[in-house]
Amino acid sequence: MDDNFILQLENFELTQLDFLIRMLVTIGVGLVLGLEREFSQFSEKIEIFAGVRTFTLVALLGFLTALMGIIFTYWIFIAGFFSVVFIVAVSYWVTSQKGSIGGTTEFATILTFLLGALILVGNINASLALTVITVVLLSLKVKLRTIIGQLTQKELYAFVRFVVIALLILPFLPNNYFGPYNIINPREIGWIIVLTSGIGFVGYVLMKFLGANKGILLTSLFGGFVSSTVITLTFSKKSKENPSLSQNYAVGIFAAATIMVIRMFLWVYIFNSKMLNGLLLPLLIVFLTALGTTFFFYKKQVSKPNFNEKMKLLEDPLNIKNAVFFGIFYIGILMLISYASATYGAKGIYISSTLSALTDIDAIAISVSKLGGSTINFLTAQNAILLATLSNTIMKIGIAIWIGSKDLKKYVIIGYSFILIAGIVGFIILN
Repeated sequence: MDDNFILQLENFELTQLDFLIRMLVTIGVGLVLGLEREFSQFSEKIEIFAGVRTFTLVALLGFLTALMGIIFTYWIFIAGFFSVVFIVAVSYWVTSQKGSIGGTTEFATILTFLLGALILVGNINASLALTVITVVLLSLKVKLRTIIGQLTQKELYAFVRFVVIALLILPFLPNNYFGPYNIINPREIGWIIVLTSGIGFVGYVLMKFLGANKGILLTSLFGGFVSSTVITLTFSKKSKENPSLSQNYAVGIFAAATIMVIRMFLWVYIFNSKMLNGLLLPLLIVFLTALGTTFFFYKKQVSKPNFNEKMKLLEDPLNIKNAVFFGIFYIGILMLISYASATYGAKGIYISSTLSALTDIDAIAISVSKLGGSTINFLTAQNAILLATLSNTIMKIGIAIWIGSKDLKKYVIIGYSFILIAGIVGFIILN
């Protein structure tokens, strides 16, 4: 055995430095969890059986028994685990006799033991992630109760449906390509449906608990993750109802457009990160221009609305129908682009991308990203995305001019002109 190694087995090695680092991380995890539990004891004026010292010792016990289990026999770790469970069970029985039936601290203690063992075997990142999640859950007791108390039955069912789709249906969809041009993949389509419905659901929740009383800007930022076109349509209509808030609604429209560019970044990164090599600078120019436009009009706002109206851009918290329609639309766009590419080359892709983006930009961004570097070359795919961005921008200008107030039309024409010019500059740079 090497002198630097404490343990050197066929499937596990532990140097002196590794041992020291992992032990310090274990102590840190125990301290953080124990500190949170001890702080809650004082803030909620309740008695708990484990605080900073106990949690730290339990983490070290998990660390030590895992090490001894590797050196001698795994029964040592099992004995340590059941010893902690037994002590926790006794503590719970004693406190429950006094009328306290909460088991959060007890379960956190058992988890701390397991985290100590997990750190010993080298899964430090996973252990730290679990620690952060645990601390957040422990510290949000009051807020979680408040949120749960405000949930409707419809929203609860929406959450259950999302969990069923994401965790019980998606993993079992076939991950094979078939159909025309061999481009249809059920797993990918399911993943797209989960992503789009999930973004909509998160946006709905954020608007419900944070957005309504934070004003137009906050609503548009969250709504922009669902659809900047919907934001433009909604705010344009409202500007007619209340023309004095036209500038505020214009700020919301520009903010949603800024978020749209972020969505483009995300879709390209998720589905084909290699395309960002040439697309990063053009999209960054559009993003900074949209952000600057939003900030300029925000600072120029005259009226500060007291926006207490509960805006619900999505009546259904989890709009599965729209998500499924989006999935079908995505397949159609994918087939259209593949056909256009095979029949007309790059020119056909540009035309289909421009027309498709008039109603929705996400489907074309995902479709083109998937095909970039395989069915079509990177430059053609990148150009298609920029053309789609320009097409969608023109569409939103048209919506504002068609149904917006007189002042909103003026603000949107001025602001979107800069964004449109930035898109053209980005297109020129790319080519």
